[in-house]
Amino acid sequence: MPPAVSEWSNLFLRWIHVLAGIFWIGQTYYFTKLEGRMTLDEEAARAAGRVPQVWMVHSGSFSVVEKQTSPKILPTTLYWFRWEALVTWISGFLLLGLLYYSDGLLLDENVSHISMGMGVAIGIGTLFVGFSVYEGIWASPLGRSPLLAGTICYLLVVALAYGLTHVISGRAAYIHIGALFGTIMTANVWMRILPATRKMLATLREGKPPDLELAERAKARTRHNTFMTVPLIFLMISNHFPGTYGSIYNWLILSVLVLGGAIAAKLIYKP
Repeated sequence: MPPAVSEWSNLFLRWIHVLAGIFWIGQTYYFTKLEGRMTLDEEAARAAGRVPQVWMVHSGSFSVVEKQTSPKILPTTLYWFRWEALVTWISGFLLLGLLYYSDGLLLDENVSHISMGMGVAIGIGTLFVGFSVYEGIWASPLGRSPLLAGTICYLLVVALAYGLTHVISGRAAYIHIGALFGTIMTANVWMRILPATRKMLATLREGKPPDLELAERAKARTRHNTFMTVPLIFLMISNHFPGTYGSIYNWLILSVLVLGGAIAAKLIYKP
C-alpha cells in the first residue's frame, strides 16, 4: 500500500474507532452508574411503595429515570444501544489489519523467527479462541462463582501475555490482548445482552412476567464489560509508550496494568 494511502487510512479508521469507542464507553459508564444509583434507592422505594428512580439535571432541565423490571406499559419506540459496539470493533479490527498484519509491526526478530502467516494466525486466533475460552468458563458451573471464574480468567490473561510476548512483538502482544477484550465486550453485547433483552421484551408483549434470570445474566455480562473497559483503554494507548511493551518484563507489566485497570474500574463505577 502506498505510504500516503496507508497514512490516511490509518487516520480515518482511528478517528472512527475512537469516536465510536467514546459513544460506547460513555453509554456503558452512564448505565452502570445509573444502575448503581438505582440500587441505592431500592430500599427507600420499597418503603414508599414506588419503583426505584434517579433524578438528574442536564442542559438546564430535570429528568427522572425509573427502574421497571415488569413495565405495565410498553414503549412504542425502544432505542437499542448496539451499533456503537459493532462499529468500534469493526474499525479496530481493520486498524489491526492495517498496522500489524500489513505494516510490519506484528513480528520482532529479537523475539522469535516465525513467519508472517503464522503471526497473523496467532493474532486472529487469540481473538476468537480467547472469546471461546471466556464464554466456556462463564457458561459453565464456574460462572456461578464470579470470584473464582474471574480469577481464572485473569490468570489466563497473564499466561496469554507471557506466551504472546515470546512469539510476536511486545507492542503487538499488548494490542492483541486489548483487541481480545474488545472482542469479548462486543460479543457480550450482541450475543448475550441484546438477545436476553429481546426475549424479555417478547415475553412482556405476550402478557407474561419476564424471566429475571435472563436479566441477571445480561447484567453480569454488562458488569464484565465494565471491568474490562479501563484495562482495554490502557492497552490501546500503550503503543505510545515503549517503556511498557518494550521492557523485558513486558508481560508482567501488562498483567499489572490489567489488574490495576480492573480495580480502577471498580472505583470509577462505584455508586
